[in-house]
Amino acid sequence: MMSENKDTINPLHQYAKQYLLHLQFERRLAMNTVNAYWQDLRRYTDYMNSSFKISDPKFISLNQIRDYVKMLSIIPLNASLEPGLRKSSIVRTFSTLRGFHSYLVDEGVCDKNPTTKLMAPKQDKKLPQFLSVNEIESIIQSVDLELSSGYRDKSIISILYASGLRVSELTNLKLTDILIDDALLRITGKGDKQRIVPIGESALDDLIKYVNVYRPRFARKGESRGYTFLNLRGNPLSRMTIWNIFHAHCLKAGIDKNVSPHTLRHSFATHMLEGGADLRVVQEMLGHASIVTTQIYTHLDKSHLKEIHKQFHPRG
Repeated sequence: MMSENKDTINPLHQYAKQYLLHLQFERRLAMNTVNAYWQDLRRYTDYMNSSFKISDPKFISLNQIRDYVKMLSIIPLNASLEPGLRKSSIVRTFSTLRGFHSYLVDEGVCDKNPTTKLMAPKQDKKLPQFLSVNEIESIIQSVDLELSSGYRDKSIISILYASGLRVSELTNLKLTDILIDDALLRITGKGDKQRIVPIGESALDDLIKYVNVYRPRFARKGESRGYTFLNLRGNPLSRMTIWNIFHAHCLKAGIDKNVSPHTLRHSFATHMLEGGADLRVVQEMLGHASIVTTQIYTHLDKSHLKEIHKQFHPRG
């Protein structure tokens, strides 16, 4: 974060830090989210100070904020001349600024919120990439079970697909979260919200084999702290390690699409809806706060149906 000397000169930075503490400890947002907000606010407060000589949020106007947002999309952000922010990042910046100025009003720092009439740009709707059932099966079958990490890797891929988990939810999964008798997982998602999701018979079999036979070999070497998935040194797996595991087995299976472990979550939702699952049920299993987020998979499903029609109908 910014140095204390700069905060003394520019109180905007200090207010931004207070807002971040509010998000972290009162609203209990994840650190990744808080860090993203800090990047937005640091860039914003620096711009207000350098371009308009503003260090007091009371003097920030709607037109100045619009000027800043316009700048984000056209001005390189650093010395390496990277292009401006993507539209999705600009939309997130809108949300950050609205929240920040609303907080300032709630705290009595400002009398009014200049972002009230700020209109966010419409974000391009991109249908998420997903894999076919056969492609996922080939990835799972590519795992070499003769290796000490074999059942671990197979279990990771199987669970991400069978239960639709986020990678962070998988890395945070503890042994006490596995409800073996009921074939369920207790998942802690965004905002520390818990939900119960089914795991499926095949994925559960792989998980039980890993936990009973292979995990104890890893756990003796490090500090596992009860986490389910461990590296060869006995420590909890990182998000990047999960990505590397998935990428390696995609290559072995001959899958050359631009996919990530999160693609398995998209595939889970898509295949559930294609199979006739209720949208509300899929929303619950994915842990989406709003059904609007889940509805993108209905658009994806329609797109898939049109592709099938085009491929097989004589007048397609």
